[in-house]
Amino acid sequence: MYTDLNRILYNHLLKTGVGEEVAAYLNLLVLLIGSLLLAALVDFVVWKILRTISVRLARKSATNFDNYLVAHRVPRYVARIVPLLLLFEAVPIVFVDFGRGGSIALKLFQIILVVFTLLIVKSFFRSTKDYLRTKPRYRDKPLDSYIQVFMIFAWIIGLLTIFVIITDTTVWKFFTALGAASAIFLLIFKDSILGLVASVQVSINDMVRIGDWITFDKYGADGDVIEITLATVKVQNFDKTITTIPTYALISDSFKNWRGMQESGGRRIKRPLTISQKSIRFLSDQDVEDLKRIELIRPYLVDRNEKIKAHNQSHGVDKGLAVNGRNLTNVGVFRKYVQEYLGQHPAVNKGMTLMVRQLQPGPEGIPLEIYAFSADKRWENYEYIMADIFDHLLAALPFFGLEIFEWPTSQVLLKPPHGPDLKTS
Repeated sequence: MYTDLNRILYNHLLKTGVGEEVAAYLNLLVLLIGSLLLAALVDFVVWKILRTISVRLARKSATNFDNYLVAHRVPRYVARIVPLLLLFEAVPIVFVDFGRGGSIALKLFQIILVVFTLLIVKSFFRSTKDYLRTKPRYRDKPLDSYIQVFMIFAWIIGLLTIFVIITDTTVWKFFTALGAASAIFLLIFKDSILGLVASVQVSINDMVRIGDWITFDKYGADGDVIEITLATVKVQNFDKTITTIPTYALISDSFKNWRGMQESGGRRIKRPLTISQKSIRFLSDQDVEDLKRIELIRPYLVDRNEKIKAHNQSHGVDKGLAVNGRNLTNVGVFRKYVQEYLGQHPAVNKGMTLMVRQLQPGPEGIPLEIYAFSADKRWENYEYIMADIFDHLLAALPFFGLEIFEWPTSQVLLKPPHGPDLKTS
């Protein structure tokens, strides 16, 4: 005679005189505990098998992607799917006398299955991100933003599925109800939507990468980008503080990215020497002879001086007055000296723009701007190179009879003017 396995305890309890309702609940309790213990055992066995397979594959595999899968517990979440499917099959048996309870349990297990699926997807994406970080091609890409975008869609699909499971309705009815509340959702998720759009634009236009040095005055950021997510960009400033910038600010405000400099052949030096106008004068023949002792400009002075003398003689210029005809000036010769000095400096990139230009005179004097590029782009070395160049040029100025403009000090202002010598008056 056939006996229902799921009613063995129930029938036995009835024979012993236990009421039908109590027997049904006790039967349910025993079957439920037995199913959960069996599911736990299956979970343990499947996990052991998957872990053994994962370890062997990791040792034999040429790539380390599977290592990241194990580190982010992907096999562990996959192992829990099997006992969950077993519980699905056990629901009709366990809840044989409780149809409504079985329906609730089935929905609960379906929701758990959706959550486990989302966890598997999340762990898989995180493993992919960490693996791609090891590749030079993807090291500076905003992978966090991409992962967050994918996970947003995954969670939306998951929540829709859970909603359908709970309400026993269709997705289309949900979207119909959602349309009426779309304005509220747009208000609540405004920053997320702006961040999503901005993150996509930043990635497509390659505006910022991880590792880029950016300067964002509005947020006080001046340092290296260490993280790009859907909502924020983290910048580690040079004083080791962290500045967090909204991602959408990168497309709505202006900032400076120094990547072009870092990828070029040098770092720009652009600084003027402000020369006092009172120290500028024509050079006499004796001045020219004295300056010929400076090796860098000796060939220039010999050639230039001969051409100037030939020009003045051919045109019958009266050189009794220095302003007549063509002449050399101390500032012009110094400008040539700076050009030659930079041209032979080992730390200056000769393949990039190199010039010494005179800017518009101002109240402080005449700016003589050095525009060049250091071959070494590292900050410490760049500052040392620039300081080394200007140390030399400042020390060389007096040899040309030139002076740097300085505002009068208190000692000069308080010093009484020279008056007539009272002893001889």
